[in-house]
Amino acid sequence: MFMTDDTNEERKGATRRTALRGLGLAVGGVGLATGLGTSPATAAPRRGPVTYVLVHGTHSAGAFWIPIARELALRGHRVVMVDQPLHGAEAFVAESYQRQDLAAMAVEPSPLKGLGLDDYEARVTGIVRRAARNGPVVLVGHSLGGVSVSRVGEAVPHLLHHICYMAAFCPSRALPTADACTAAPENANAVSPVELTVGDPDRLGVLRLNFRTGVSGELALLKEMICADYPDADFRRTLAGMQTDEPVTAYAGRAVGRPGNWGRLPRTYLRFGRDRTIATALQDRMIAEADASTPGNSFRVHDFPRASHVGPLDPTPVADVLDTLAGQRGRVRPADHVAF
Repeated sequence: MFMTDDTNEERKGATRRTALRGLGLAVGGVGLATGLGTSPATAAPRRGPVTYVLVHGTHSAGAFWIPIARELALRGHRVVMVDQPLHGAEAFVAESYQRQDLAAMAVEPSPLKGLGLDDYEARVTGIVRRAARNGPVVLVGHSLGGVSVSRVGEAVPHLLHHICYMAAFCPSRALPTADACTAAPENANAVSPVELTVGDPDRLGVLRLNFRTGVSGELALLKEMICADYPDADFRRTLAGMQTDEPVTAYAGRAVGRPGNWGRLPRTYLRFGRDRTIATALQDRMIAEADASTPGNSFRVHDFPRASHVGPLDPTPVADVLDTLAGQRGRVRPADHVAF
């Protein structure tokens, strides 16, 4: 079925440059513990079907996951595609965006201003709590959705069976925010949408992008960032599912999991080899730093060398990997790479 600790300094420091660098663009094992503080590695599994809770990235919505969610549902799993606050079914669509009035878009207020990772975590944690009443929960995040995975894994590890990052931010003590991750030297060859920004992010409180542009150069930049390997018709369909605004505070919020909570969960990373938004070298660094923080519990890495940021057009290979997470128990082996 389809079903912070942000500091004042971080809030004030969300400059135009930082907000852009923090863009995580998206078009979008073990038994559950029975109580808080119980290690998932040793607890008896909760009865009931596995539920996959899927978290979208920036400027996106739960509908990003439809192809993968459909495939998982057809394999007998329960699936919930999360809409973060004021995304998806609650999306804000600027009136000026509908008219393609760029001057008005540059100043039209956004209700997303001030939203942060506390709001995103609360939304996802609430869904995880409800889903966990019925059985094990596998939590998956794409792109900026990775910071929610880390936050929720830290907040309620006893409710999670497995966590998975799909070409997603996995902050560390060295790179504690999405902004810090994308500013890392390993992300130097990522593509930035600076020329597509409408208005001043500091004044609007959001990073606002115009996905309805008809300018060929801007469309080429977006395609390179999102899905350079897709046919043009599929690229346009992907753009149609994106929304203009993402709060700058979401990029600046800390999302560092501690070894005793987040770090005890079995975890998987889907590594995309042609990602121009979260560069593969940055993905590798985030994986390495997470593994160094929990030497007894490393990422299981599945490599998709030809995948761009939104992943393969055919959802089957990704669903194949996610399907296996429902049955995985115990700690995974270090440096366990599987290529697709």
